[in-house]
This record gives sequence, structure tokens and C-alpha cells, in this order.
Amino acid sequence: MNKKQYAGYTSFNYLKANRDYKHYNLATDLNRTPTYSLHLTADEENKLNQIMTENYIVSLRDHGFIVPEKTEDILPYCGELHTFFHYEGIAESGIDIIFENFMDGISTITSKNGLKWDDVIYLLGMRYADIQHQNTVTIARSYNDLTKAKQLKQTALLPSLEAASILENELDRVDILYGFGIRCMGITYNEANTLGSGLIERRDGGLTKFGRRVVERMNTLGMIIDISHCGDQTSLDVIEESRDPVLMTHAGARALWNTPRMKPNNVLQACAEKGGIIGVCAAPNTTLTKSLPKHSLHSVMEHFEYLVDLVGIDHVGFGPDTFFGDHVALQHAFDDMLGISASHSGEEFNESSYVEGLENPSEAMKNMIGWMIKKNYSIEDIVKVSGQNAMKVMKNILV
Repeated sequence: MNKKQYAGYTSFNYLKANRDYKHYNLATDLNRTPTYSLHLTADEENKLNQIMTENYIVSLRDHGFIVPEKTEDILPYCGELHTFFHYEGIAESGIDIIFENFMDGISTITSKNGLKWDDVIYLLGMRYADIQHQNTVTIARSYNDLTKAKQLKQTALLPSLEAASILENELDRVDILYGFGIRCMGITYNEANTLGSGLIERRDGGLTKFGRRVVERMNTLGMIIDISHCGDQTSLDVIEESRDPVLMTHAGARALWNTPRMKPNNVLQACAEKGGIIGVCAAPNTTLTKSLPKHSLHSVMEHFEYLVDLVGIDHVGFGPDTFFGDHVALQHAFDDMLGISASHSGEEFNESSYVEGLENPSEAMKNMIGWMIKKNYSIEDIVKVSGQNAMKVMKNILV
């Protein structure tokens, strides 16, 4: 089903474990959680295969990152230069294009708190070196690169960053990051930075003067702007300031689940009115709903349907935000550093240990598309949401 090239490569095959890098036991099993089935009929399976084979499948946020098996290994592992990428899992996913930030928010190679300049540059250099030795994924720097990858049965990774905190007050770093291949960047993460307020701040002062200069520079370069983790006023300011459409690569509707991590209607509508796309998120314990408080494909897709009703099918996409291994354990490990619990606050719920049907990239996009097929969405609408909407925005922004 739109499978990609895979010749058995695992990260850093060209190096020797425990000589060139420290070995950790990793959660490489694609079936870490019970197998999930939508019980598609043969006709529905054929339709899923046809959609994924004949059209561009775009994940606005997913990761090839692999979490260590032992929880106590997570923090030291993320401080290493050599973190592993699940090439086999990405090959199984059937995704053509992934907005991939290489987990820059948890890279603590040179610092204790992450989101630092040196950490990101080290991370990008080492990941690119690893990618150069295989043929499953390819780094895309232009719209043409994105389209070529599908022809070659590869997954195109569009290098992205979770937040622009690493800029500090250096505007020219935007250009340097562009030179390193970054084509999408978030304005803030959960906490404020020199550009604006993150979504867990008590007071949102909006986009700063420096933030406005960054938005203008990103527009000039042809770098996509992401406001998934911005506070509400900062989000509105970015949308207004940007000449180009703005993305929420991985988000959901606050009207369904009242937490800072979700977006209110006025922000969602402003994004769509500017021509932007909202990618429906499936990171554990984010896109829950009152009717479906156990996190699963169905609660995620309740957010999807709400967004479609609110802003229209042309402004919705999928950004599951999955990776390989225990996502919840990683959230807990970095909670103090990244304010994850605070971003999930405001609603009482029993924490889900994983998201049923959306455990990792090898199943997430397939099941979101399969769900739409089961619900009798038209081929035209499925194609829009699973990639066409995002492709239109990328074609207009990327050089």
C-alpha cells in the first residue's frame, strides 16, 4: 500500500555500537500495542490502496524517532548525538511527505533544557549524515523535491523545527536555518520566547517586534510558518502579520476539549481565512472529547469533523504527531522542561497510555484515511485532507 524503498538499513549501520556511540535498547517493534483494525471490506481496502498510491499523502507532523525501551534511558538517550530513526516503520507508513522536526524540542546534546542553537545544528548534521546512507527517505528543500520522491518510492522529509526559540535575538539565523534545509518553523513552543507567547503563559502579549521581523523574513525566504504551540493572541498576530498562509501542523478544537493545547474557534477561523491548514493532532492525551474521553482514532476524528464543519474541508489536514515507542513516557520525561502537563490542563481525564489506532506512523495516516472511507466521505474530500490541501499551500510558499 504505497510502500517505500527499504533495504534493511538501520541508523548508523556504518558505525560500531559502544565504540562510536552508546548503545540503548530501543522500542523498534511496530506492534508494541494491540493490533487495531477498522475491519475494512475488500472494496474499502482497494479504495484505500488506490487513494494512497495515486495521490500525495502528506503528514503535517510525524516522526521517525525511536524511544528507548526503558523509561530511565529516555533523558540520557536524548542527550546523545546518535538517536535512531525507524526507516522500516516509515517505509511501512505509505506517507509520501512528512513535516519532520527530528524531535528538536527534546534534543539536549549540549544543554540541559533543549531548544538551543547548538543542539539543533548538531541534531540536523548528524541526522542528515545518517539519512545520506540509505534510500527510504530523502530530504526535500523544494516543491519539486517533494514530487520527485513519490516517483522514486521514497518518503520526502520536509525539515521543520518545533519552535523558533533557538533564534534568540539573531534575525539572520532564519537564513542560516534555511541554508541548513529548514522549510517550516514554529514561532513558539509552550513557553514564551523572544518572538511571542506560548500557549501555557498566563498572559499572552502577542507577537513581539522581533517576532514580526522573523515572520517577514520567513515570508521572504519561502519558509512555512507554524503556530501549533502559540498562545491565542500570538497566533492571531502571526496570521495577520504573515503575507502567506499559516499552518497549525498539529492541533485540535478547544470547543471539544478545553485545554491550552487546543485552539479556539476564532483562531481556527482566522487561520483558514488566510488560506491556512489545520492538521489534526493525535499525540496522546491531546485531542480527547467529552463523548470519547479515552484517546483513540475516533476521538481524534471527532475533532476532524468539527474542524471540517467550522472551516471547511479545504482547510483541514492530518498531523498525527506520532513516533515509535512509548509516547506518554517521553511526555513525562520532558514535562518539566517543556510544560506538557500544563498544555493538557483544564479538563479532568484518565490518562491514556497510547492512542488506539494511532500508535505510530506505520498505521496513523492509513487509519485516518480508512476511517474516512468507512464514513463514506467522497474520494475528492479524502484526497484533499490527506495531502492535496497541504500540497497547494506548499506549492505557493516553497521556492
